[in-house]
Amino acid sequence: MTSRPAATEIENAGFIQLPDPPIPEDMNNFKYLHAPGNTHFLVEHLGNPDTTIVTGEAYISPEPTSESLGLLAPDLLIAFNVDPTAGSNRNGYVISEQGKPPDFVLEIGSASTGRRDATVKRDGYAALGILEYWRFDPSGGRYHGAAIAGDRLVGGVYQPIPIEIIDEETYQGHSEVLNLDLRWEQGQLGWYDSATGRHIIRFDDVQIARDEERAGRIQAETERDEALTRIRELEEELHRRQNS
Repeated sequence: MTSRPAATEIENAGFIQLPDPPIPEDMNNFKYLHAPGNTHFLVEHLGNPDTTIVTGEAYISPEPTSESLGLLAPDLLIAFNVDPTAGSNRNGYVISEQGKPPDFVLEIGSASTGRRDATVKRDGYAALGILEYWRFDPSGGRYHGAAIAGDRLVGGVYQPIPIEIIDEETYQGHSEVLNLDLRWEQGQLGWYDSATGRHIIRFDDVQIARDEERAGRIQAETERDEALTRIRELEEELHRRQNS
């Protein structure tokens, strides 16, 4: 792990931070990544937050720079055995500082970004040495040409990852880097544990668990109240018999 710059060094004019990427008008990453809890629960599923970066909308650069020309900012970036604090300090991912490229990047397709995702960004991520590059198209293929697609770096060149057709509304590919199966499911992005075949936890799952816990608590309280009422009735009946 690289050394972390001190706060005084960050404040120094000589410390270079990467610029903020522009936000496209038809950005889909919040709807398909953040709102369902994918980003949040990927952090929990992958573990090791002290050495794992899970982020997005941040530039990747070979070296520190304040210029954005030629830089790419994926919707989702994952890197293992790196320094998250250094990334936060730089406002992005600097390969020379982290000692390696990110392991995984993903783009969510939109009308304005789809063509670039499948061409310029694919070439750019390969040149940066990123092991896997995935593309999710909520439209089912209008933006990227495929509902879901992935590439794995082999000998410095991206090779397509096989995509399995589960049914007419479900397509799946396996990420070796994450050991997860990525799915296009009726226009939604799914992340399945390859070992269990189950989706990683989502906000909906948390809410269901909370609702079940609440229902169980209410049921237990109801049964307790009914038992106490029955005990009082038996005590009153016994008292009447004793006094009759």
